[in-house]
Amino acid sequence: MAQYDVHLNPGASAGDGIPYAAVIQSDLLDALSTGLTMPLAAMTFAGKVPSALCPLMMIKGQRMHALVRLAAPLPAKLMRKPVDNVAAQASALFTAMDVVLSGV
Repeated sequence: MAQYDVHLNPGASAGDGIPYAAVIQSDLLDALSTGLTMPLAAMTFAGKVPSALCPLMMIKGQRMHALVRLAAPLPAKLMRKPVDNVAAQASALFTAMDVVLSGV
């Protein structure tokens, strides 16, 4: 699992509008059996999405929002071949993590 690779969501939440998970954990921790991931979801409600907390990611031509507050470890063995990579958007992910951790 390479950092910033996007995988199909192997969890039950895939059916709840969260089709992807992006690996945000450093490659230095590849020996671990889990990887810290961030869910990526299509936001279909009419309200405004807080961009600092839910940055927009383009995944396979689809607009997805990173749900930073739901970051969680997933078993590495469940993460299949990556479907995309969001390394070019890493700064938005870091900013969103900072919002969650510091409130700023």
